[in-house]
Formats: sequence, structure tokens, C-alpha cells
Amino acid sequence: MTRRPCFLGLSLSLALVGSPARADESATFPVAIHVQADRVTGPLRTFWRYFGGDEPNYTTMKDGQKLLGQLGELAPDRVYFRTHNLLNTGDGTAAFKWGSTDAYHEDANGNPRYNWTGIDRIFDSGLSRGVRPLVEIGFMPEALSIEPAPYRHAWRPGFPYEMIYTGWRMPPTDYAKWEELVYQWTKHCVERYGAAEVEQWWWEVWNEANNQPDGYWGGTPEEFFKLHDYAIAGVRRALPTARVGGPHTAGHGGAFMEGFLEHALHGTNYATGEQGTPLDFVAFHAKGSPTVVDDHIRMGIANQLRTIDTAFARFASYSELRDIPVIIGESDPEGCAACQGPQLAYRNGTMYSSYTAASFARKHDLADRYQTNLEGAVTWAFTFEDQPYFAGFRQLASNGLSLPVLNVFRMFAKMGPDRIAATSNHEVALDAILRDGVRGDADVGVLASRAPQGRITVLVWHYHDDDISGPDATVTLALDGLALADGPQPFTHYRIDQTHSNSYAAWLRMGSPIAPDYEQYQALEAASELSALQGSPAVVNVESGHASVVFSLPRQGVSLLVLGPAESSL
Repeated sequence: MTRRPCFLGLSLSLALVGSPARADESATFPVAIHVQADRVTGPLRTFWRYFGGDEPNYTTMKDGQKLLGQLGELAPDRVYFRTHNLLNTGDGTAAFKWGSTDAYHEDANGNPRYNWTGIDRIFDSGLSRGVRPLVEIGFMPEALSIEPAPYRHAWRPGFPYEMIYTGWRMPPTDYAKWEELVYQWTKHCVERYGAAEVEQWWWEVWNEANNQPDGYWGGTPEEFFKLHDYAIAGVRRALPTARVGGPHTAGHGGAFMEGFLEHALHGTNYATGEQGTPLDFVAFHAKGSPTVVDDHIRMGIANQLRTIDTAFARFASYSELRDIPVIIGESDPEGCAACQGPQLAYRNGTMYSSYTAASFARKHDLADRYQTNLEGAVTWAFTFEDQPYFAGFRQLASNGLSLPVLNVFRMFAKMGPDRIAATSNHEVALDAILRDGVRGDADVGVLASRAPQGRITVLVWHYHDDDISGPDATVTLALDGLALADGPQPFTHYRIDQTHSNSYAAWLRMGSPIAPDYEQYQALEAASELSALQGSPAVVNVESGHASVVFSLPRQGVSLLVLGPAESSL
């Protein structure tokens, strides 16, 4: 991932966290949202189904397995998980920005010895819970590294980030052995899970190889192209129908991305001698840039969206890449999940959830603008086992408790397959947010969908880059063109705010216990679930295809309004 400075002692910065003081209840502003249910604008893209994290061994631990199960429930067998360190040498002990499986060793004569036990445990943990691998082929086993010592790093939050760049990042001593390792790994996966299953995975090589020589890749760009070619040759030798691609650059990749695409599309393959390298998808990373301004956090949503805009424009310029799937391999508000610090203290609260709703909607709009086949946007956040409650890491859950951001994905999962026309008179225009972010008026935006039997889902967010209090929005939602019978129709209003779907706020109200007791934990677990807005009506009247709803949405709040038959009745 992109390098970011890390800070020690996050407890000192919790006052900055994304839970702004409540504004005066009388200070509100009106917002008009119009949804046209009979005007389908295209499919509602489901690229949100992708997640990941540096530390693969956390997936086999108690909280990691619980979270994998929750992710799998969002869209069984359609959720994907990407992780680093799958080929690292080590005993499988989890640590910050580290992982290992001990997949490869050599005997005294240099003959390979393969061990798939660690990788099997990681993949089994996901697959048994409806989560498939986005396989990252990396990093370099100790026995294959051209500079193996030192190998395992001892980094922890607060230490210099450069400490992580040790022998695992180096090119192989023998590219033929590297290809054979990948071949044997892929072959084992086919034997264990079946070709039909492995054909549903994605395979890519390394992580952010453009961040060199002082980053994830210790070789030259040309050496990475060679590494990539040999690895992809190994995958395809074991499974000719495997889906392969890359290169998962930091940012849009610039000249490195252009060099990779030219090599993959037109160059000479280092492994096969043929023209080009199979490319079933392309991938890059996009990050925001939060800062601290006047004692509060200011998010950098424009930075992330501009990176996506640049990458999509580049891919659209290649006729060979028309319709090819695109995966944003890490797509986050900033770059280091395991780091801590004042500018990162937004993560526990509703700033993270409202940012996610606003940014994912704009990814959808950018994909539409460039006609990009956006397959996935990986939220690089998982969980950190056995750490203090709400320690400030970028994660989806803390000690088994879902954070507000995870409830945004639960909202996405409830939306229908067809996107329908929806406008808000208080939504910041796409070009304006690309240029300036959300620094003036708040962004009260909308994304709407239609499901079978006419069920309508409307996602509404109230976002601002500045983590300070602001007036509530009084939203008047008008729905037209409804394919629902006249009369009362079932209605549910899900909400993420300070009192709904928010385990962190509940923990603060408890007095921030260091070790919640059993009853407290049960209460926090209930608070972590996606919940309905208290006092919201259970039905809304439909007349001649029209309905309307008025509600208040606080700053950093996210609502999902569902009108029509319940999911269980569809």
C-alpha cells in the first residue's frame, strides 16, 4: 500500500474521531430528492463486494473468521478477498503488515519443497464462508530471494515505515523456480477446490511494484515484467482458463502503468517468447489524503477520485482494453490500515461510513462516464486481532464488533439490480468534487435502485470533508413511477448515525471500557448491527405510482430507505 507516516499513541487523538458535536436542532437546511422508479439508467454495479488486508493470518483467527462470515453473508460466493504475504516464509504468526505460510523451501541440493498447509487454511477460511480469493502472487520466499537477509521485519505502529522493506520484496534467484512455484500452487488449488471453482478467482502478481526501489518491489520495472510473465505462465500452465491480470500499481501508475500495458499488450513475453501476456483484467490503487486542519480532520476525497478518473481515462484510450474488467485493488480514504495518528482518527465513527457512501457512488458515476467495466473496488480494511477496542486502525470490525463503515456495505447488499434515475438538489456535482472535494456546502447525495416486484431502495448520505458539526438536512423524498399497488406499502428506514448502527458511539456512551464485560459486549454487538431508524413509519402510502417521505439526516449520517415487498417475500 502507499506509504504513510505512522504515529504512536492514538489515544491522544481520539478527540478528533469522526463523531462531530451535534448542531443546534433548529439549524437545518432543506434538500429535495426525486426518484423516478420507472426510469432504469443501467445495472447497479456491485463492485463494493471486494475487501482485503495486509495480514493474511488474521483470516484464520476467531475475529477474522467471524468477519469473513459477515462479509460472505453480503453476497455469498460473490465476495472477494485480497491479501499480501501469501508466499512469505515463516511460521504463520500474525503481525502488523506481515504474514507467512511457509509455502516454499529448498533442500541442501536446491530442490524445491512445497507446503500448502498455511495457504489452505487461509483460503478455506474464506471459501467456507462464501468469500473467494483475489489471489495476490507474492511475496518472495526466503529461499528464492536474491537478498534474503534480513527477511522478516519487526515493524509496529509508530516505527519508521521503511522498516517493512526487507528480503521478501526482492526478485527471485531463479525465474524458472519462481514459475514452477506458482504452477505447483495453482495446480494444488485446482486439485483441492476443482477447476470450476478456481476459474472464478482472480490471479495477479505482487503489490505496487511501481513503488521502487524503496517500496514493495526491490527490482526494476523490467524485472517486474519478467516476474509477472513467469508467474502468469505458471498459473496458465496449471489452469489455462484462469483469470489473470494486474499490475496493482500504487495510484494510477503513471509511466509504470503505461510500460506494463505496452508490454502486456504488445511486448515479448519473458517466459514464453510469444507476443504479449494474458490480461483478463487491469488493476490499480486509489487513496484519499486526510489531514488535520484547525484541530479537526479534513478528508481528501478528491485525491482518491482524481486517481480513479485518471486511471479510467487511460484504460479507455486503449481499444484492446474495451470492456475488460477493472479492479481498484485498494480503494480507501488513505494508505496505511495498520498505522495510527491524528489524521487517521476518523476511522471508528461515522466520517468513515459517510465517506464510503459518497465515494462509492462517485466511483459508479466515473465508471459510467468512461464506460469502464468496473468489477471491483477493494476496501483495504479487515480486522486486527487481540488489539484494544476501537484502537483507530482502518478496519471493518474491532474485537468482533462491526464498525459503522461495515453497515454501509450491508446497505449496498440490500439494493436492487437496476439503477434508477435519482437527483438531489444538494449533491455536489462530480466535476466539482473531483476539483475541490467537499469543502463548501455539504454533499447530500442519492443512489437508487429497483428490485423485482417493484421494491425500491434509496441510499442517501450527508457528507462533508471537514469533521466538524453542521446542520441537519431536512430531506423531502419524492418517488414517482412506482410499480406498486395503491395504498400502504411496507417501508423500512435503515440509518447509520450516532445512535443507530454504531458500536463505537455505544462504547463511548458506556464510558469507553477497556474490557467490556459479557453484558456490555452483548449490548455493543447489538449496536453494531444495521438498524432501522427509531420512530420511522412501517408503511408509506402509494397513490397512482407516487409516494413521498420527509426525514431528517444529520451530518455524516447515511440512510437506506426501502419501499415495497420485503426481501424475504421476493
